[in-house]
Parts: sequence; structure tokens; C-alpha cells
Amino acid sequence: MPVEILKEKFTGKVQEVVLGATKEEGGTRAKTVTLGGSSTLPFMQYEGEIPNRPAIAFEVWDIKPDWHECFEPYYGDVWDDPVAWAKKVEGLGADVIYLEFKGADPELENSRSADDCAKVAKAVLEATTVPLIVQGPGHPDKDNEVLQAVGEAAAGENIALGVAEKDNYRSIAAAAMMGKHCVIGRSPVDINILKQLNIMITEMGIAPDKIINDPMSSGLGYGIEYSYSIMERTRWGALIGDKMMSFPIVILAGPEAWRAKESYAPIEEAGPGWGEQKPRGIMWEAMTAASLLQSGGDLVLMRHPEAVEMLKKHIDDLMKPNTY
Repeated sequence: MPVEILKEKFTGKVQEVVLGATKEEGGTRAKTVTLGGSSTLPFMQYEGEIPNRPAIAFEVWDIKPDWHECFEPYYGDVWDDPVAWAKKVEGLGADVIYLEFKGADPELENSRSADDCAKVAKAVLEATTVPLIVQGPGHPDKDNEVLQAVGEAAAGENIALGVAEKDNYRSIAAAAMMGKHCVIGRSPVDINILKQLNIMITEMGIAPDKIINDPMSSGLGYGIEYSYSIMERTRWGALIGDKMMSFPIVILAGPEAWRAKESYAPIEEAGPGWGEQKPRGIMWEAMTAASLLQSGGDLVLMRHPEAVEMLKKHIDDLMKPNTY
């Protein structure tokens, strides 16, 4: 007697969003990256379609970061030069480059100007071939200046600008519209604000295929279950047909995982039970990413190349057909 496999039937799906533009599309990228499109829960191919595998973005700063010393063998020769750094992560297998203008923070003594940020973003585009995401320094007024300048400089490249939040989404959404770019909307681990922000962004005229959601991530051991819950509920909303909850999700696994003490504490401080710091930190990042992918993430921001290798192998295994 054959066993009947019970399957969920969904009426909706995640909106597809394309990052980057090739020469034929008015840009200079060698390829584009498509996020979203799934009509089922993560990696459950037997219940629906998963046309696009989760993409991996590498973090790049415009200034030397205050990261743990275990990153120096990989980035120490380039982290004073964002263009060289971007080229390096492309060589390490980045699907997307995630450029953060930390140096534009107005509280820094030599804060980078918006025009200078635009020049750096343009130089990164000229030196690389994969799609680009650009994030401001996290100061609302300066974010507006930086992202408007970058949006103009990168017109036609279909980059993503972020992050647009409830209090500053108008100017960032306008910059995205002017340059025909995508916009990343960030909400503070709150599904109601996430949906409200999506509504407000679309009411400005941003097309659904230009919106990415950042519901904010938490690292393993730092409240990951709260992030997981919000992302999972968002994916369910998409699958039952809620258009304002159907946008692809970005997971900030790298930066959040390395905030946890467990990822960076030396063995002398942590004790022998925790094991050596380097493999522990790498595994902490990989596990953060793998966990949140199961909640419905479409783009994962990573930091350590060895964690990326682990995650890619994990995704390869999960993307193997399991239809019944």
C-alpha cells in the first residue's frame, strides 16, 4: 500500500527581486542575482517551487573594521582599501558585495563625505562584476545624503540602497526610484512595523520587484529565536497571499554572530569546554546563518570565508531535489 505524503497547498509566493544589471540591461554586471520566488517553506521542494537558491553576500567596509584578529589573514592586506577588499571577496565567491559606509559616520573626526562615498561605490562597481548593495553609516541625515549621492553615481546598475526605516524611508526610497535601484526596508524585529513599512514604501511608487526586507537578525545565543519567529511569520504571510509580506528577506548572519561573546572570547577566558576561538567563531557564524535560512531568508550577509564555505555546502545539500 503506497504511503500518501501530506502536502501543504499555498496560494501565494515570495516576490522575485533581481539585483544588478548586465550590459544589455543598462548596467555593467557580468550577471544578476535573483532573490525570492519560492512558493513553499524553505527547502521543501516537494510542496512547491524554489526557483532561486539563497544568495551569499560578503561584508565590505570603507574603513578598517574593529573585527577579531582571526579575520586578518584574509582581509588584513585589503581592509584599508574598500575597492581591493571588494575584489577579494568576489574572488572568494561572493554572489553580492555588501558595501557599508561606516567611515561616513558624522561623529568620526574625518567623516567621509557623501560625494566621496559615491566615488568609492563607483570604483567598486568598476573593479567588480557582481551586484552591489550599499548601506549608509546608520545616522539618518547622513544616510540620506550618502544614499542619494551613491544612487546617482550608480544609476542603471540596479544596486540596492539601505536601510530605509520608518522615520527616513521617504528620501531613501526616492533615491532608489531616481536611480532605478532596489531598496532595503528595515524593521526592528516587529512584524507589524515590517508590514507597515512595506505599505508606505509601495505607496511612494516603489515597484514590488524592487523591495527587500531586513527584519533585523540576532546571532546564535543573542535572541535568535525572536528573529526566527518574525522571519517565519513573514514567510507564512507571503505563502498565504499577503502581498505586503511577500518580499525577499536579508539575514545579517555575519555581523550579528560575531557580536556574541561565544564567537570571539579566547580559550583562556572561555575555558577549555568552549574549544579554540577560531573554529568556534567560524561555526558560530555558520550556525547562525543556517538556522535563519530555515525561517525563510533569501540573502545571507556573511563575514568569515570559512563560514561561507560551510554554508555553501549546507545549501548545496538542502537544494537537492526531494520531490515525492
